[in-house]
Amino acid sequence: MSTFNFHGNINGPSNFGDHGRIEVNNGTDAAQSLRLAAELVERLRTENPPLVAQAEVVRGELARAEQEGAAPDRGRVRSALDTISVGVAAGSGGLALAQELSRVLGL
Repeated sequence: MSTFNFHGNINGPSNFGDHGRIEVNNGTDAAQSLRLAAELVERLRTENPPLVAQAEVVRGELARAEQEGAAPDRGRVRSALDTISVGVAAGSGGLALAQELSRVLGL
């Protein structure tokens, strides 16, 4: 049987993360997410043009959210990124960008 010595505050709120904050987006701001989405659109224009519409959905949703100061529609963004991930070739730049956007948005 092990004994764990904990010398912290056990009566406070259960906040995890840096300095008691939970960072869902790994510290990436909305502008960085929007730049990644724009890069995804441009990459898909050359790699896989039929998927540009889905990338535009992601970019448009992130732009709307930034403009309104609200959270993006996670279901809509996730659906578009999933469609892109299925449609692009493994190891492509488009797949890497879609996966990075999913990561920074916490999807």
